[in-house]
Amino acid sequence: MSYTLEGFSADCRRLLAAEPGAPGREKVRALLEKVLLDDEFIAAHLGDDVPDRKILYEDPQLGFCVCAHFYQGAKESQPHDHGPSWAIYGQAHGETVMSDFALVEPPAESRPGTVRRVRSYALKPGMAHLYNEGDLHAPRREGSTKLIRIEGQNLETVRRKPYRCL
Repeated sequence: MSYTLEGFSADCRRLLAAEPGAPGREKVRALLEKVLLDDEFIAAHLGDDVPDRKILYEDPQLGFCVCAHFYQGAKESQPHDHGPSWAIYGQAHGETVMSDFALVEPPAESRPGTVRRVRSYALKPGMAHLYNEGDLHAPRREGSTKLIRIEGQNLETVRRKPYRCL
């Protein structure tokens, strides 16, 4: 049976309300992995007409967002966190190489923070990874990718601090 966006969002809300913090998010991450294998859900929400970022659902009570992303072509992003929020990246198509970083020096008003790469790993279709508040990471892709990402709050409204890698 295929998931609907309404059913998926309601299950996310239920899990996050029942267990705020990392334990509830981990349950949402596991649920997202199941949804990523649902061909009907992916076809309905991650077509070739999806832009880089499309908010599919924004919860009016808890504030989390379910977003669709269709990134075309190769790209490497700078290390970042999500400020006061968290995010779960769910790979639907293609492959994203994620790198995790350790903080060496925090950012200041006039200069970016400094980080050191700790590890890199591939997110392949059907995989999802949770990044809690302050988790420093950076995605890299060699080609086009499609993702479902869940954000703890709408990250378009979050100011992120810059980091540079040693």
